[in-house]
Amino acid sequence: MPLASAWRSRLPAARFTAPDAPMHHRYGHQWFSTEGNVLDPARIVAARDGFDAVIGDLVWREGFDHAYERVAFVGVSHGAIVALDAVASGRWPVGALVSFAGLLPPQTVSPAGKDTPILLVHGQSDTTIPPMASNLAAAQLGAAGFKIQHEVEAGIGHTISSSGADKALKFLMEALA
Repeated sequence: MPLASAWRSRLPAARFTAPDAPMHHRYGHQWFSTEGNVLDPARIVAARDGFDAVIGDLVWREGFDHAYERVAFVGVSHGAIVALDAVASGRWPVGALVSFAGLLPPQTVSPAGKDTPILLVHGQSDTTIPPMASNLAAAQLGAAGFKIQHEVEAGIGHTISSSGADKALKFLMEALA
């Protein structure tokens, strides 16, 4: 929600929500277990039902269940991973997707969501999810026909920088105009 506070004046008609992932974790919530191989596609596939239930309910409550083109996913780390999977699998052809410090496990990418513009922002100094993960996601999605913008930010770790937030805001303003 800190991004919502920063972006609200520039996106005054937007509604912002920040759903909790369904699995409890000692530091909050998570979409899938981080124990073992995080790149295991089966782990992401197993998270799909929970993601779809949480997001489906949220989209319905906000009145966008027949207007996915007006929905944008903005995710960080775990949230970016499940959002990238949701679009790449073709389950959620939304209006835009911003991934901060995310990754897309090796998987078949469905062309069903290729009209979703995607911005990948990753810190060059990220030691949690290396920036190569966004490079690979950009290549994988680009090869499937997605429109990708990809930014690797020098000196930034596993976080959202103010310049990354500004790039994302500009991207969303253009993508959802």
